[in-house]
Amino acid sequence: MNVDEFDTKIRAVPDGGVTSARGFSAAGIHAGFRRNPERADFALLAAERPVSAAGVFTTNRFCAAPVTVCREHLGADSCGLVQAVAVNSGNANAATGEPGLAVARETCDIVSQMFGCEPEQVLVASTGVIGQQLDIAPFETGVPAAVEQLSPAGGAAAARAIMTTDTHPKEYAVSYESGVLEYVGCTFTVGGCVKGSGMIMPNMATMIALITTDAPVAPKTLHAVLADCVAQTFNKVTVDSDTSTNDTCIMLASGEAAPGEAPIEVGSEAYEELAYAVRVVCEGLARAVAADGEGASRLITVNVTGAPSDADADAAARSVANSPLVKTAVAGHDCNWGRIAMALGKCGVAFRQEDVSIDIMGIPVCRAGLTVPFDEDEALRRFEAPEIVISADLGAGEGAATVWTCDLTHDYVTINGDYRT
Repeated sequence: MNVDEFDTKIRAVPDGGVTSARGFSAAGIHAGFRRNPERADFALLAAERPVSAAGVFTTNRFCAAPVTVCREHLGADSCGLVQAVAVNSGNANAATGEPGLAVARETCDIVSQMFGCEPEQVLVASTGVIGQQLDIAPFETGVPAAVEQLSPAGGAAAARAIMTTDTHPKEYAVSYESGVLEYVGCTFTVGGCVKGSGMIMPNMATMIALITTDAPVAPKTLHAVLADCVAQTFNKVTVDSDTSTNDTCIMLASGEAAPGEAPIEVGSEAYEELAYAVRVVCEGLARAVAADGEGASRLITVNVTGAPSDADADAAARSVANSPLVKTAVAGHDCNWGRIAMALGKCGVAFRQEDVSIDIMGIPVCRAGLTVPFDEDEALRRFEAPEIVISADLGAGEGAATVWTCDLTHDYVTINGDYRT
């Protein structure tokens, strides 16, 4: 597939989100998980029938009860058939032992009864404070209320209901007309929503992400698409180097855009089309998470090239992105490339400082490991941009990677200093 040519076929869906793909409806309501009755705290995403599903979850050993239940329902291959996904905010249901697992499983029972499907065909996710028991009562009343409000137009409400310290909901969707003979005339859509603002350095997916498509895809193929895209997008985000206990990324495929057609197969041109579209959506959502980091004022993109391998480039980029000194320098509009050099040098990747070049916002600040004079006033002007790009060439190979993060401001400490209150 010619990526550049296919890229011109992809179109953003205006106000698109998780229900832009055909065959899905959603709702977002206040169910009582939060004290504020004006704040939505429960989201429900549903298909018209059990559809292909895949999931990628946190690697944190203190994983939450919903993560355990989702893994049970999807099985060893992390894929299967699912009709609904229920998400609550305000309580993570993490570090809650057997009572927490019982609530997660009972939630699946309640949802399955509403849809007439099996409990194993329901997935759950939670986000909020860790270590507090989650009451089943809000689910008992909230699930029926959410079912009553399910609508193809409900994606925006669902995106808002899963928020915690996010400052705004995060949604994105694209569509494309397939150029493959088997699906000629078919327009496929990929959409999604995500929540995430703090405790973010996933080693799997993201905080909570829900992705949908109306393309025909079998469960195992869907997991292959999702896992690959997650590795290239959500796994490249870090706000504070902390991996959540609840990270969950779920993708559903209804097949409604090509009813009766054979499922897309791994390695086919149709697979490449779909994978590219999913990556576009996931990258858009991942960048939105980084830009909305707790207390953040700037999105930071860190590009590392010239590393011995792609893995080395990722390690170097992540070291820069996670450095409090780099992040605070950006917050203070200080074009201090020495902090970037420090972060590169400590990451364990082999390179010679004499071979390193660094640019900040397109301004050369380091060449051959030495300072390059630059216009400080011009640098201050460029710091006004919403995205700050840091680029480093290690001069040690062909490896390359990009990681997204944000600056570190006083507000991050304020938010997390009284998170439970």
